[in-house]
Amino acid sequence: MLTPERETRDAWVAVRGAQIVEVGEGRPPAGAAPPGGRQHAVLIPGLVDVHNHGGGGAAFTEGAEAARAARAAHLREGTTTLVASLVTDTQEALLEQVCSLLPLVRAGELAGIHLEGPWLAPQWCGAHPVALLTDPDPADVAALADAAGDALVMVTLAPERPGALAATRLLRDRGVRVAVGHTDATYDQTRAALEAGATVATHLYNAARPPHHREPGPSVALLEDPAVFVESIVDGAHLHPAVVRATARAAGQRWMLVTDAMAAALLGDGTYQLGTLAVDVVDGVARLQDGTGLAGSTLSLAQAVRTAVGCGVPLLDAVRAATATPAAAMGWSDLGRLAPGARADLVALDEDLRVHEVMRAGQWMDRAPAPR
Repeated sequence: MLTPERETRDAWVAVRGAQIVEVGEGRPPAGAAPPGGRQHAVLIPGLVDVHNHGGGGAAFTEGAEAARAARAAHLREGTTTLVASLVTDTQEALLEQVCSLLPLVRAGELAGIHLEGPWLAPQWCGAHPVALLTDPDPADVAALADAAGDALVMVTLAPERPGALAATRLLRDRGVRVAVGHTDATYDQTRAALEAGATVATHLYNAARPPHHREPGPSVALLEDPAVFVESIVDGAHLHPAVVRATARAAGQRWMLVTDAMAAALLGDGTYQLGTLAVDVVDGVARLQDGTGLAGSTLSLAQAVRTAVGCGVPLLDAVRAATATPAAAMGWSDLGRLAPGARADLVALDEDLRVHEVMRAGQWMDRAPAPR
């Protein structure tokens, strides 16, 4: 069992209702028995993904029914806490998308909403339509924040855009995590964003000005700040294994795995949509159809853990990066860990670290694929 603060051999977890009530080693208490004979090779907390655009053929931009399908696809693979990320669109479309997701957040099906754009740098737009990128107008920022209320948990922006620092302070004051990403910011501009209240690095190194020995740029500023939580997409395409290992070591317990998954996640190769852009998936790698670059990933978070371990990251560190750290980044103290009082979210893995069973809020999930 990985709690994930420590690894324990021959361990058990006691669940009552939706909560963990006890965790121990050796033989379980007298009279306790694994329901249905459930004993597993590896037990970890439910996975926490704070940057995810969809999966199972559905995207969070497509309405509540599609959002439920995407959530269900990732839940079957162990992601028990999921933030719905929205890509750049018009103000009107984003307001509509936010409103369609609100009932799912209110019902506890989703953990919140993440706006990745439209306040991003055109030079580093990634899979965001350049024509829709814009400066963060205070009225637009406030309107989206008002519409989402406390369901809005994170916003990614480029701090060099006019008005970005004011937007950062506005969002910070509303309890929204501000992430720096898709940015051409200098080191000093990034530091200014951190001083204004930014606390997250959106997929470090990807879609950002690269480090230079005379102008370190955003990635160095984000990585060295002890208050910043650092995202990595570990799918074998976005980052070299050496960069994965180095980032995990440098960020330590601030390092978190995210999927940045799009609709094609957990499906096969083919043609899909990411927001308004067409995407081709070949050999499991999603690329924009116009050939300009990667378009999110086809990952599950469990697969990201396996890939990180394959890159040389210790298993305990990889599990922490997919559970306790993203929960801490969002301020969720009852998620991402196996401890009394935490929500009873458990993932049972086999010897190959593949998902065997999933419990969410004390209930074992049906892992049968949804009909298509």
